[in-house]
Amino acid sequence: MSKRWLRERKNDFYYKKAKKLDYRSRASFKLMQIDDRYHVLPHKGAVADLGAAPGGWLQVAQERVGPEGKVVGVDLQHIEPLEGVATFRGDITKTETVDRLKELLGGKADTILSDMSPNISGSYSTDHARSVELCTHALNFARQTLKRGGSLVMKIFEGDMMNEFLAEVRESFSTVKLHSPKASRASSSEIYIVARGFRGASSPLQDEAPAAEP
Repeated sequence: MSKRWLRERKNDFYYKKAKKLDYRSRASFKLMQIDDRYHVLPHKGAVADLGAAPGGWLQVAQERVGPEGKVVGVDLQHIEPLEGVATFRGDITKTETVDRLKELLGGKADTILSDMSPNISGSYSTDHARSVELCTHALNFARQTLKRGGSLVMKIFEGDMMNEFLAEVRESFSTVKLHSPKASRASSSEIYIVARGFRGASSPLQDEAPAAEP
């Protein structure tokens, strides 16, 4: 990490706010803003968070679903324990990780979250392709575990493969939006896919194109 990046982070509004409010990541505010707009974290709901480290989204999900809800998280990196949340270390591309997540959920999920990001290579086309690949794993997991009417939120890097992937998402969800939370850095190429109204694994293609929103 460069000294300039570290200096900019320390001066970042959401970074400072996360520190002040004891959130593990400035990304917590991205999920808050998404949920405030789209209501993807139902009270008493069951939520799985893919790529959950360091745990900022887990904290928000736990707060929003409440003590009667269920939140589970997985990441390649260690996640510091969070009271009331089940976490483990695993690779979402592996069958054993998917099986463990299903076991911890103990049933269908109301919401699947994915803030997964590839290791940045420096080649934008490569990073975009890897981002789409991670989103494909999240979509496949959602098709296996979501309740009908459930929601899927995924981070994706914008690029030439995105429209084709969005068409695939529309096959299973009644509403698909692209959203950039205010907490996202202006310089970032990330955008979030907010898919709601899960129809089931074998759903007809949705004709309506996704609307990009500021």
